[in-house]
Amino acid sequence: MLRPDYKEFSRLAGEATLIPVVKSVMADLLTPVSAFLAIAANEPDSFLLESVERGEQIGRYTFLGARPYMRITARGESIWLERGKRKEQRKGSVFQVVKELLRQHRPATVPGLPPFTAGAVGYFAYDMVRQLEKIGEHTKDDLSVPDCVLMFFDRLLAFDHLRHQIHIIATTDVSSESPRSAFDRALVDIARIEKKLTSGLHPAHWRKTIRPRNAPLKIHTETSRSRFTKSVERAKEFIAAGDIFQVVLSQRLDFAPQVAPFDIYRALRAVNPSPYMYFLRMGSTHVLGSSPEMLVRVTGRKLEYRPIAGTHPRGRDETEDARLEKAMLEDEKERAEHVMLVDLGRNDLGRVSEYGSVKVRDLMYVERYSHVMHLVSALEGKLRSDLDAIDAFAACFPAGTLSGAPKVRAMQIIEELEPVRRGVYGGSVLYADFAGNLDSCIAIRTMLMQGKRAYLQAGAGIVADSYPQTEFQECMNKAQALLRAVEMARKGSSVASG
Repeated sequence: MLRPDYKEFSRLAGEATLIPVVKSVMADLLTPVSAFLAIAANEPDSFLLESVERGEQIGRYTFLGARPYMRITARGESIWLERGKRKEQRKGSVFQVVKELLRQHRPATVPGLPPFTAGAVGYFAYDMVRQLEKIGEHTKDDLSVPDCVLMFFDRLLAFDHLRHQIHIIATTDVSSESPRSAFDRALVDIARIEKKLTSGLHPAHWRKTIRPRNAPLKIHTETSRSRFTKSVERAKEFIAAGDIFQVVLSQRLDFAPQVAPFDIYRALRAVNPSPYMYFLRMGSTHVLGSSPEMLVRVTGRKLEYRPIAGTHPRGRDETEDARLEKAMLEDEKERAEHVMLVDLGRNDLGRVSEYGSVKVRDLMYVERYSHVMHLVSALEGKLRSDLDAIDAFAACFPAGTLSGAPKVRAMQIIEELEPVRRGVYGGSVLYADFAGNLDSCIAIRTMLMQGKRAYLQAGAGIVADSYPQTEFQECMNKAQALLRAVEMARKGSSVASG
């Protein structure tokens, strides 16, 4: 089924500059992984976004795409825009540049389409906060990770898991060419993508790993147990002095996985299904993860925010899970920390919401994941009419649950106590469209792969009565899902090359 037809497309061209053309096909013979391999296995810039709600139920939509028409890379106030062979450098705020780019078009409304049909996909590193707040310059920038990479796509696939369909979407810019030319070009691109989908997978995608990696993974920790313990004690001194109420301290692990990035992602989606699962390929750099925590979602003028604060390991069975869940809900330390971060979230939303519109929809419920369970709340607000989705994103960035409270002072203390810049960890993976919608998660349970090395990071919230050894172990618990996925990929079962 193709929509809109040319007659309707031509009518829409009179009122909009961006118009999606969509062909919907049955999805019963394809999975998101096989579709990604079919259209993007050899593409240097591509993405896959999946979702499992509350760790249990598949989200309605999966998005994937390749061959972005534009890419933004930012380091500090230096911003590079690449479009084809053209490369332009700017100075200033990348938030402002993204706002301008997303405002350039008037998208048409075609009923019944997925929430994302064209726009930006990528990440903002934690260190992008330096454009928003003064937190100091003490940590070492040893990985030189860009502060922001956003890829802009106008050709993508959307799986509708409810209707068992794949939407092949080609969004056209009728401000730069005639409606007839734009429509015909969209049809050509849709046919090209459909041919790739229906041609099946190349045998190389199903290769068997010849030599299983059975040797133990050699993990290097950037922060020793003794250094982390000293940092916790120092953080408690700041708390006792009244500087902060809480701060999140993290530690970074790195290793040589000796397997392809997409192999690890495939294992991770099986080991730790989460509301936000993502695989971003940006040349030789890959970001992959399974985050349980939304940063902020903007749908029209509606704002959603879901802070997670409180973590316990999973039990051996349902009985032990229930006991641990009850204990977490009754733990005064966990409850106090959670309420403090809910209040911080309310303040962040309040900066961009209409007066009186911020509400706590659900307070302190438990979500279970493969290795841990979390204490979660849900907040919502209404975006002010003079602001947009990027304003809302910037107001909430980075998450209080990854920094502390008060947020700015906590980030200054993180800058003093952590040895290296966080990079992607604690930042955000997101998509944003031209209609003012945005969905973003906090980049936790996330791995950065550069060259032959992989980097992952995990943190713990430090409060006045924290025990250093307990907080150290919480970091290790949070890293387990990713480490288990790496080990699974290294075992040498049939996996796809990525």
